Amino acid sequence: MPAPRRSANTAHVVPALAVPGLAQAQGSAANVAGTYRCVPEPTRCQAPTYAVTQNGPTLELKGEDGTLTGAKMTSDITLSAGPILNANGVILPDRSIQWSNGTHWQKQ
Repeated sequence: MPAPRRSANTAHVVPALAVPGLAQAQGSAANVAGTYRCVPEPTRCQAPTYAVTQNGPTLELKGEDGTLTGAKMTSDITLSAGPILNANGVILPDRSIQWSNGTHWQKQ
């Protein structure tokens, strides 16, 4: 017996992929201003601490060693830092930032 035919109007359901602990309400961009301690995992930190200032989606990351990096919020929980860091970050539920360069910043 042949398999039943599907009509052109059949909807296909695709399950959504969820990452536990990363969901936030849309439009509620995180306030990431403050002081962070850099935890090297596995990459060495450029500076032990960073001061982050924020003006809307625009960020300034100032290392304890005087290095200055500009960054932007790219979504409610992600950010992108330019030179010197050249990394993308994810803001975790504990308000820390996990960077694509292998470092993790703990908010103080």
